[in-house]
Amino acid sequence: MDTISYEQFSALDIKIGRIIAVEVVPEADKLLKLTVDVGEETARQVVSGIRNFFEDPQVLVGRQCPFLVNLAPRVIRGLESQGMILAAGDGECFALLHPHQDVPVGTTVR
Repeated sequence: MDTISYEQFSALDIKIGRIIAVEVVPEADKLLKLTVDVGEETARQVVSGIRNFFEDPQVLVGRQCPFLVNLAPRVIRGLESQGMILAAGDGECFALLHPHQDVPVGTTVR
């Protein structure tokens, strides 16, 4: 396993966000478009390949999860993704990470 320096790790800006809307990306088997409040003036759009893990993606609305917010934007299927949701999994198992109690949106993960 490669290691990184503390400085490299501290360059990651991970914040707790609340998912406020979820849409299935048409003609994309795995993609969901998440609208996420990370404590900024406007909500962010995050496109994520987690659709197969949720029979009803609407169960994600209201959930708090950590998001990497300083990742360079990327266009996926014509949609700009402005961050990345953090999750654990190996292909067969999957779990979203989330705080054990609500915290203010925008709280920094350390």
